[in-house]
Amino acid sequence: MIEKDMPIDYIVKRYPEALKVFEQYGLGCAGCQAALFENIEQGASIHGIEPDVLVSALNRFIKEGDI
Repeated sequence: MIEKDMPIDYIVKRYPEALKVFEQYGLGCAGCQAALFENIEQGASIHGIEPDVLVSALNRFIKEGDI
């Protein structure tokens, strides 16, 4: 289960297909250097996205077996 305090880089390494979800929410930089230092909450907030909405989308994506 993904939580908003988890590092973006960790999520992308563990679930590479999750990049699709990040990109859908405008976080195309999920694979960039900033992702090494930001967690989901920080990255979402910087891009004007509600962190809980992004986390829900990521968890739904994983649960549905799209990864």
